Amino acid sequence: MDLDLLIEIIGATIGLTYFCLEYKAHIALWYVGILMSLFYIYIFLSAHFYADFAIYAYYLFANTYGLIVWLRKEKTTQVSDNQNKNRITHWKVRQIPILGVLFGLCWALIWFVLTHLPSSASPIGDSFTTALSIIAMWLMAQKQIEHWFLWFVVNVVSTILYVTKGLYPTAILTLVYSVGSVLGYYHWKKKMLQQEDE
Repeated sequence: MDLDLLIEIIGATIGLTYFCLEYKAHIALWYVGILMSLFYIYIFLSAHFYADFAIYAYYLFANTYGLIVWLRKEKTTQVSDNQNKNRITHWKVRQIPILGVLFGLCWALIWFVLTHLPSSASPIGDSFTTALSIIAMWLMAQKQIEHWFLWFVVNVVSTILYVTKGLYPTAILTLVYSVGSVLGYYHWKKKMLQQEDE
């Protein structure tokens, strides 16, 4: 078996584990996310998906940030009577235009950079999914349920991109993620309703 294919299969397997942990809102997702990021940095660099390579480099830091935020919230919840500290929440209406502008700026900047890189695979699609992933990852670190909507769009577009470039194990992973994004949203929604009854 080709080494790159083996690495991609391992990365996709780790990615499925990551999704299962995210679905459960389990803190271990951040540790697995760091490991998955290392695999996909190599995979996307080899495949000339430079924005995806960059997003997984970003994910290394974002997973570390998310881990710190969730650990702090868990610690605060344990020592406080206020049980709202570590709960799943909705995004605030005032966030939406700010996040929209940030997404647009990130997409334009990444697209511009990719068009000037040799052999960049699908600059417009790659930059779109990368910019949206940045926003989704931040929302997830804040434990805001709407991050699932963004991941659904990212995963559908990514599946198409990876199929066209022959990254089939990764395309299968993002296809699973697409379906999982819908299931994940409803699972987190159920957890939110349970929180309200506590």
